[in-house]
Amino acid sequence: MISALLIAGMVGLILVGAPIALAMIVLPTAYILATGAAPLLTVPHQMYEAVANFPLVAIPFFMLTGELMNSSTVTERIIELSRRLVGRMRGGLAQVNIVASMFFAGMNGSAVADTATIGSILIPAMKRAGYAPAFAAGITAVGSTIGGIIPPSIGMIVLASAANLSVGALFAGGILPGLSIGLLLMFTTYVIAVRRQYERGKDRFSIVAVLRALLNAAFALIVPLVLVGGILGGWFSSIEAGAIIAGATLLIGTLVYRSMSFADIAGAIGRTLRLSASVFVIIAAAGPFSWLLTRLGAIDLLQHWLLGYAHDPIAFTAAMLGLILVAGMFMDATANILILGPMLISVAGAAGYPPVQSALIVVVGFLLGTVTPPVGVCYFTASLIAGAKLEQVAVEMLPFMAAELLVLVAMFFISPLTLSLPAMLGLG
Repeated sequence: MISALLIAGMVGLILVGAPIALAMIVLPTAYILATGAAPLLTVPHQMYEAVANFPLVAIPFFMLTGELMNSSTVTERIIELSRRLVGRMRGGLAQVNIVASMFFAGMNGSAVADTATIGSILIPAMKRAGYAPAFAAGITAVGSTIGGIIPPSIGMIVLASAANLSVGALFAGGILPGLSIGLLLMFTTYVIAVRRQYERGKDRFSIVAVLRALLNAAFALIVPLVLVGGILGGWFSSIEAGAIIAGATLLIGTLVYRSMSFADIAGAIGRTLRLSASVFVIIAAAGPFSWLLTRLGAIDLLQHWLLGYAHDPIAFTAAMLGLILVAGMFMDATANILILGPMLISVAGAAGYPPVQSALIVVVGFLLGTVTPPVGVCYFTASLIAGAKLEQVAVEMLPFMAAELLVLVAMFFISPLTLSLPAMLGLG
């Protein structure tokens, strides 16, 4: 009963506009003050323990890489390459939106950053081309979740740290699901675009034009290849990769593309500090909240409930997906990954799923929560950029969310989708 009241209290705080980190800190503090069950210092101690994980150091570097790329001409080069590749298709700008998200996924590792970057450029362009604002926001929001699936992924780094898993194995395992989601979103977009007679690019497809655009974006595309290849090949750790890739991006922007000034660099660093702080505050706040749920037995209760379905793959899939999706509706993805991720991996292991497979299911599932009402941050961000009503965007997102959910279900039953590349590289 106490657990239910606390969770209801946290949801209530979030719904009235309180930051999720504040809600997760207030409730354990109130519990300790009301019951005297532990020293009050337990709250700051648990906050420190939550962030005292060395792999988390990689997060600011990946964020800085994305901000530096956004400050140079990389965004425009990637979008131009995407336009040359798929702009001729029906619903060309919507297809460009998805492909650009797939490219950017290999650069910043953040669904929210992807939404803001891609959305600020392509949503206005889509509206001018005749797309409904709600549709433009919906495809941008759901497409941006690829940014947290194709490596590098901040969510994977957080979960690997919390569950003591290999970052490289999760990165390798996320490649095929990320590409599958992207391709299925493109197919869904094509079906909708044909039915609604959305635009298609006027320029004829040209190999020469594609190669020219590829050459213009070559240095930017080398960055994620070096990043992922270095981690998967064991040449450097995820932390070293983050530092190396941020430095390489800085050199590309200043010396190769010559498109970044000192003011641009300073602005990118400032934005990175703010974004990193927001992520680490949530990570820290998840510490005492997780401690409280464990102390009250809520985590054990969920674990025993899920274990009751472990003998039936279909029932277990439905139960686990249901829990992930409901939790994603009310809590931030990072908080969910930290609080529920390790337990879900443990339960899935009892049901016969390898840790890498179950970890990737957890990451993809909670990333889907970034676009589900009422607190989906990518959903809100895209809607704000498009100037569209939230309820209209929610309706437009449904077919795209169904496509991503289909891949998520496939990840339960088709293990090579998540395990073949880690096994091939000797990581799983």
